[in-house]
Amino acid sequence: MQGHGGENDPAHIDPRRFAIHHASPRGFRQAYVREGMGGVPLLLVHGWPETKRIYWKVIGPLAEAGFDVIVPDLRGFGDSDVGKGFHDVPAHSRDLHALVHDHLGLDRVVLCGGDLGGPVIQDLALRFPEWAERMVLFNSPLPFDKERMAGLNTRPPAEASDYFVRQGTDPDGLAAELDTPDKRQRYIATFYTSRFWAHPGAFTVRGDRGRLGASSVVDFHTEPFADGSKLRASFGGYESTFSGHARSEPAMLGPNPMRCLILFGASDHVLYPDYDKMAAVVFPNHVGPFLLRDCGHFVPWEAPGPLVSGLVSFCGDRLVSRG
Repeated sequence: MQGHGGENDPAHIDPRRFAIHHASPRGFRQAYVREGMGGVPLLLVHGWPETKRIYWKVIGPLAEAGFDVIVPDLRGFGDSDVGKGFHDVPAHSRDLHALVHDHLGLDRVVLCGGDLGGPVIQDLALRFPEWAERMVLFNSPLPFDKERMAGLNTRPPAEASDYFVRQGTDPDGLAAELDTPDKRQRYIATFYTSRFWAHPGAFTVRGDRGRLGASSVVDFHTEPFADGSKLRASFGGYESTFSGHARSEPAMLGPNPMRCLILFGASDHVLYPDYDKMAAVVFPNHVGPFLLRDCGHFVPWEAPGPLVSGLVSFCGDRLVSRG
């Protein structure tokens, strides 16, 4: 494993930085990184439009802190196969339980995720409460409680929802338009740049642009979406919000008693403005919420230090007991 230096560290965008493992506990080949075996089990779940690469900056520091860090690609993302059947939250949830519990044999795990990974870990916590120990949630969709969230700003910006509707209601038409690898990557690149999901400048690197420039950083995150079948499969989570035919089963989302550390990259221009207050309603047994300065939607990439230190502090009792 290479080092984890400052923001210009070339290892941040090296796809070979960590060994990639594969397993097929649910009938498709699922890719994952595992570092720090023997530590406190920690499952990091990416969102959309992300892959396991969104965690590249934090895997090493978390392993060194004493975590057994497992970072999968969800089905249809990154180095994982598309697989047969559904690509909704319950399917991803059951995939990860089969990978980490059944295949890797880990009986208790800390969950961490945002965006699509957020509903997935919320589902895991409710579906497998004896297995999920605690969770860290950031910039994630949340179940809506009309009464308890009254007075909060719970509606994402309307101007940011066009992608959501198109991917959910016309995924085949959109996939047909994105008919070359270049078109697909350019489409995904907008979510890291012009759509302002991230804090301004988060995917622009100061200093030697030839060594680690803005284009190379964006390319690192968008390259896995050049595959047309995988991009189309990745729309499954959006389809499932509009159509029952795209759902494998109901997702387990709602008030959640799991102990939860809530983080919020408040520069996010796609999520609920009052995400932090809404999450505090959903998770009554919470720590925080903590707002992350100069951070938007992509917390593991934009604020790796606070995420690592937050996890270490939140799980300090477990790390000490393992030590």
